[in-house]
Amino acid sequence: MDWDKLRIFHAVADAGSLTHAGEVLHLSQSAVSRQVRALEESLNATLFHRHARGLILTEQGELLFSATSAMDHRLETATARIRDSTDEVFGELRVTTTTGFGSLWLAPRLSKLYDKYPDLKIDLMLEERVLDLPMREADVAIRMKEPSQADLIRKRLMSVNMRLYATQKYLDKNGVPQTANDLTKHRLVGQSATSTQVSAGAIFAQQLLSYGVRSLLTVNNYFGVLQGVISDLGIGVLPDYVTEDFPNLVRVLPDLESNDIPVFLAYPEELRQSKRIAAFRDFVTDEIISRRKRLRAEAVT
Repeated sequence: MDWDKLRIFHAVADAGSLTHAGEVLHLSQSAVSRQVRALEESLNATLFHRHARGLILTEQGELLFSATSAMDHRLETATARIRDSTDEVFGELRVTTTTGFGSLWLAPRLSKLYDKYPDLKIDLMLEERVLDLPMREADVAIRMKEPSQADLIRKRLMSVNMRLYATQKYLDKNGVPQTANDLTKHRLVGQSATSTQVSAGAIFAQQLLSYGVRSLLTVNNYFGVLQGVISDLGIGVLPDYVTEDFPNLVRVLPDLESNDIPVFLAYPEELRQSKRIAAFRDFVTDEIISRRKRLRAEAVT
C-alpha cells in the first residue's frame, strides 16, 4: 500500500476537510482529492461520505483511520525516543495542566527552565479537559487528581487547599468577616459550579454557599477568579499557591479551607527515558521543594 496516500488520507480524516488537510500538507485541494480517490480505487472502497460542510468517514474509512492513527502514534513514540537518545535536552515538550495552575503557578516559573535548557520548545496546553497521555495528546501532565490509567508513570508533587482571600482595600471598605455567617454581607468570587473542577473544590464552594451568600461572581477558571479578587470585587475562593506570587492578598477566615487536593505529575511509561521529561520533572520538583522551604520558614517566623 502507498504510504504517501495513507499519510494524506490520515490528514484528511483528522481535519475533516480536503482544504484544511491541504493546508497542513502544503498541497492543493485538487492534489489531496486525487490522492484520496486513488487510494479508494486501490482498496475498491469508499472512505468518505462527501457533504457540503465537509467529509465524514464511512465504516471502511473508520477502520483505516484507526490503523493510521495507531501508526502515527507509534511513529511519534519512535521519534521521541530517537530524539531523547542523546544527552542534550532540546525539541518540543507538550505540557498539559489546568488553566489556573498553568497560568498562575507554572508559566511564571518557566524562565528558570529556559535558562537551563534554551533549546527546549514548550507547548503549554491549558484546559480542564484531561488529555490522553498514552495516545500522545500531550507528553506530560500536571493534574489535580491521581491519573487513573495504568500505563502512566506518576509522581505526587504536593497538596493544594482552596482558601478565602481578599485585598486589603476591599476589606477596609466592606469589613473583615469574623465568622462564616458574615459572608452574607460580602460578595463571593469563585469558580462556576458548572465548570470542571476537583471534588474537594466543588464541595468547599457548596459549603460556603450554604451560609446564605447573596452576592456572587462566578468565573469558569481560577485565573478569572483572581482577576476579580485583585480588582476588589469580593472575597475569592482560590487555591493557596496563588499567594506566592500575590503576597498582598489577605487570607480571610483562616479556619475555613477545602480538603487536601493532591497534585500529580504524569507521563507515559514509554517516555521513561526521555531527557526532556526528566528535565521538566526535575525542574518542577525543585520548585516544589523551594516552595516547601519557604512555607516552613514563614511558619517559624
